Amino acid sequence: MKNIGVFISGGGSNLQAIIDAIDNGDIKARISLVISSREGVYGLERARERSIPYAVVSKGDYRDSNSFGNAILKHLEEGRVDMVVLAGYLNILPREVIEKFRNRIINVHPSLIPAFCGQGYYGKRVHQAVLDHGVKITGATVHFVDEGTDTGPIIMQKPVEVLPEDDINTLAERVLKVEHQLLPKALKLLVEDRILVDGRRVIIS
Repeated sequence: MKNIGVFISGGGSNLQAIIDAIDNGDIKARISLVISSREGVYGLERARERSIPYAVVSKGDYRDSNSFGNAILKHLEEGRVDMVVLAGYLNILPREVIEKFRNRIINVHPSLIPAFCGQGYYGKRVHQAVLDHGVKITGATVHFVDEGTDTGPIIMQKPVEVLPEDDINTLAERVLKVEHQLLPKALKLLVEDRILVDGRRVIIS
C-alpha cells in the first residue's frame, strides 16, 4: 500500500476530503504523515483525531532553503512517503524536495490555471482578484508541483460560475467544494499509476 504525505497550513478541509476518500475505499492508500507549516492549525487536530503521524516544519526555524528542504526530506523518509499532496500549504517547497519527488507532488489551486495564479495568489486573494477582474468563470485546478509557482503540468480542472451576487466568501465556499472533489480524484489516479506526464501534457489512462 502506498504512503501519502499531506502538507497543510490551515484548517485542513482538503486533508479531510482525502481521509474521507480513503475511508470509503476510493483511494487505496494511507496517509503516513501530515506536515504543517505552523503550529496550532485545525488540520493538525484532524491528524491527531485519526492517529496520523504529524510534524510541524516551519520555514522560519531554518537558516536557509537547503536546511529547510533537508528537514522536510528527513520527515518524508521516516514516514516512508511515496507521494506528496499540498492541501492548502502556503510555503514554496525547496528544490531538493521537488527533485526527490518529481511528478509525485500534487497541489490544488483555487482558480483555473494559468489565470489568477503564481506569486502572491493564494487563499482568498485569488477570489478577490477574480471578483476585481469581473470574470464570469473561475474554478479549481490540481497540478503537479515543479520549481515555479503554480506552473507544473495540469492534471484536472473544473469550472465554477461567478455569480453577480458573489462576494469573496460565497465564491470561496463554492470553489472549495470543487477542490474537495478534484483533489481526491487526482490523488486516486496518482496512486493507481494512471497518470503519464509528457512535457506539459498530462495523459490519464
